[in-house]
Amino acid sequence: MKKKWNGMILMLLAVVLVLSACGKDSGEATSNNTNKGAAETSDSADRSIDTIMGKVNVPAHPKRVVVLTNEGTEALLSVGVKPVGAVKSWTGDPWYPHIKDQMQDVVNVGEEGQPNVEAIVALKPDLILGTKMRHEKIYDQLSAIAPTVFSETLRGEWKENFKLWTNAINEQAKGEEVLAAYDKHVADIKAKAGDKLKEKVSMVRFMPGKARMYYKDTFSGLILKELGFARTKAQDNDGFFDNVGKERIPEMDGDILFYFTYETGNGEGSQMEKEWTNDKLWKNLDVVKKGNAHRVDDVIWNTSGGVLSANLMLDDLKKYFDIQ
Repeated sequence: MKKKWNGMILMLLAVVLVLSACGKDSGEATSNNTNKGAAETSDSADRSIDTIMGKVNVPAHPKRVVVLTNEGTEALLSVGVKPVGAVKSWTGDPWYPHIKDQMQDVVNVGEEGQPNVEAIVALKPDLILGTKMRHEKIYDQLSAIAPTVFSETLRGEWKENFKLWTNAINEQAKGEEVLAAYDKHVADIKAKAGDKLKEKVSMVRFMPGKARMYYKDTFSGLILKELGFARTKAQDNDGFFDNVGKERIPEMDGDILFYFTYETGNGEGSQMEKEWTNDKLWKNLDVVKKGNAHRVDDVIWNTSGGVLSANLMLDDLKKYFDIQ
């Protein structure tokens, strides 16, 4: 009888040990699964960011981004993110030459001034980037498709928008690296430019039926200001631009003049450039007589307005000012 009880006790102990081991294993598995679930939730949880339209909850790591500004497209590409859809470049077929290779397989969703909402819906985006300046009227439509982040404007302050875009896609660290590299580019030129920074810069843009003098609150104007270049008396103000008539050509004189032309393919912009640069008043400018009037790329100096173009414009300035 004693042996029988001893045997039963041993069996009970064995069962208890087995159950205890199973319970321990199960507890660890549950703990691991819980941690894994928390990590997955954290990885996909929304983030709240401040925008001109208020707080917007965006995916922690968006995978299908549609961008509705040329400037925003460059911001994404600079940190290695290819959008699934983007508005076409202002000129190009459909992308600017300097981004064409990086935009393969990206869907064209229409003009920056009038995006194709149906095309955006078809892409099933999880994030849309746009600007109040262009897209305020369709904000509610876009927000119904996916979380939508708007900048306020698209004027000269491209860096602030760049920070917004890289924050929205959760690539702040890469964005900081890109801006730091740009700032170093600026600092290197500034350090080597010396007295060349005292040369008064004039900027003129030709468009279909229009000629403009460009001031400091423009994409290229702010870059010149960052570098510390002087501006001509007529252009030394914090405005955006002025549409001007030929009677104001004498005000375009300076130590160096950069002009660029917005040409969409119908020849009207180029015709305006030809008409003005062949005018006697233009040819009589000292800067023209001295060979210091330079035609530069409108895409790089104005239209695209992004970080990639900003660096290309810096390279242009090094060339034209012979900064080694």
